[in-house]
Amino acid sequence: MNIILLSGGSGVRLWPLSNEVRSKQFLKIFKTDTGTYESMIQRMCRMIQAADCNAEITIATSQKQVSSIYHQLGKQVRVSVEPCRRDTFPAIALASAFLEKNGFSRQSTVIVCPVDPYVNADYFECLKKLDSVAASGESNITLMGIEPHSPSDKFGYILPETLDEVSRVKAFKEKPSTEQARQYIQHGALWNGGIFAFQLGYLLDIAAETYGRSDYTYLLANYSRLEPISFDYAVVEKEKEISVIRFHGEWKDLGSWDTLPDAMDEKIYGNSYVLDCENTHVINELSVPLIAMGLNNAVVAATPDGILVTAKAAESNLKDIAAKVAVRPMFEERGWGEYKVLDYQVNDDGESSLTKELVIWPGESLSYQAHFERSEILTVIKGTGELLLDGKRRPIGRGESVFIERGVKYAIRACTQMRVIEIQIGENLREDDIERFPCEW
Repeated sequence: MNIILLSGGSGVRLWPLSNEVRSKQFLKIFKTDTGTYESMIQRMCRMIQAADCNAEITIATSQKQVSSIYHQLGKQVRVSVEPCRRDTFPAIALASAFLEKNGFSRQSTVIVCPVDPYVNADYFECLKKLDSVAASGESNITLMGIEPHSPSDKFGYILPETLDEVSRVKAFKEKPSTEQARQYIQHGALWNGGIFAFQLGYLLDIAAETYGRSDYTYLLANYSRLEPISFDYAVVEKEKEISVIRFHGEWKDLGSWDTLPDAMDEKIYGNSYVLDCENTHVINELSVPLIAMGLNNAVVAATPDGILVTAKAAESNLKDIAAKVAVRPMFEERGWGEYKVLDYQVNDDGESSLTKELVIWPGESLSYQAHFERSEILTVIKGTGELLLDGKRRPIGRGESVFIERGVKYAIRACTQMRVIEIQIGENLREDDIERFPCEW
């Protein structure tokens, strides 16, 4: 199989556990057979490879998520990076051109699916059937339709012509009312889970017709000017030769606090204590203890981004509220490790300070960098490594501090796992105040 996994999402519906950088697919909530935890994206890739050891996986994502992807899957994974958000059709067109650039033929079958549904092994067996049907060329696009377990107004619906396992598509219905959904289901309608397959040349031809050209270099250079349009509108709703394969197994969209707990292996995470609670999930990523008492059907989540206490049935209003209160991401995974923001202060003189705790994995390093609107103080509180400061190298270890003036180049490489407290001082503390330089350790 040749699969494009769409990895997007702003993380607002699962605030404060997720944010624009750490979307739900990166949350490590699934317990493995070894007792460790894995994320949705790790689980999805592992199960694809278990179903097909020769599967080719490409992840289509934004620049903000690249570090998290490399951190969780390793730097060997194939990633198609959107320079900016332009909806699903440009993202899939760019990823398809990326595949062609990497040697895939126009006759290659491509499966596109979201990275974050909760599914089991039968889903991947159905993907293999989807691949086979698409490769036959009987239809230009083949969809996977999910058999609904209840009428829902949260999904679009596919209306097949027959109730056979593979059928031609009669019509599509956008998110209907619950009563309309019930009527559609009585006539064999399926949830549209955004899972489909096509031959690579077919999609590249549509991209060329839409944007004038379909080669990767052109699409990447002009991406910000491409018309933002959904794949369903640009392709699916206009296609006449389209089929759907029926999937009977478990498929859950875990995009909200009402649904995510259904797939969590444990109800209590982190430094938490729960007393006299029923159907309540508590997640604590802070170092201080969290106590929950007498709560029923609730979620409590405490992270560096904020604290949420909500009844599961009341979380539908969270998206709008979180969008108003959300600040810069306070926790991020990077290719070299991770960081969390400990403190942010604005002083009377207008100068600000931002304090982070960095964790740098053994053998990894911060990029050789300089900042021009801030100075930094770095203090090592755990581990040993090397400091590269303005072209000069020296060992650095626990208890040592270094002051980095504005414009001075520096980098740190960890020999053992390092924890470093970073204090930024300046009038304008921005993540994009950085210039990177080549460096070989």
